[in-house]
Amino acid sequence: MKKYLMLVLAVSFFAACQAPKTEEAKEEKKEEKTVAMSTEAPAAEGYKIGDVATDFSLKNIDDKMVSLADYPDTKGFVVIFTCNHCPYAKAYEDRIVAFDKAYKEKGYPVIAINPNDPTVQEADSFELMKVRAEEKGFTFPYLMDEGQKIYPQYGAKKTPHVYVLQKEDKGLVVKYIGAIDDNFKDASKVTEKYLENAVNALLEGKEVEVETTKAIGCSIKTAKA
Repeated sequence: MKKYLMLVLAVSFFAACQAPKTEEAKEEKKEEKTVAMSTEAPAAEGYKIGDVATDFSLKNIDDKMVSLADYPDTKGFVVIFTCNHCPYAKAYEDRIVAFDKAYKEKGYPVIAINPNDPTVQEADSFELMKVRAEEKGFTFPYLMDEGQKIYPQYGAKKTPHVYVLQKEDKGLVVKYIGAIDDNFKDASKVTEKYLENAVNALLEGKEVEVETTKAIGCSIKTAKA
């Protein structure tokens, strides 16, 4: 009997170890399946530090068109390519909302753009963008890159992927490209706040010390040719 109970316990333990441990693990499995149905975003050189970014006009979740020219009084922008379904993007949503609340009054509002093709990833449809924004209390525009024309200009590869733009005489100059911080899993364990550090430096009239970092996230979804 003891041997039988030990065998049952051992089998149960093994099964528990094999099962996905978190919702995040389930999302990552979904992501793997989606990648199999799509292709990586086309290689694009995109913007480098010091380049001047062009404006765009994209549909917001309120069905109105939004461009950077609509914000004449800002000092710059934080353009973040993000989406609904990606576990990395989801992990950063609360942090992005908190950042926007703290920094848009200082002149650096968040402009979020969904670069994914909804025919490849249905969870990133325009209608579901509206639902996600409502659920999470987004305080910033959430735009659809319809036709996937804007993300290649920037050179975005992941969701999330961050671009800090500063208004200068020659236009919107790219000052930082990369990740939001160094720990997507746990905000309490972040040791380097790349985005905050970059914007704080600009607000203080200083050079950004860390201008580029590697964006960590899901690949941007495009339909196979």
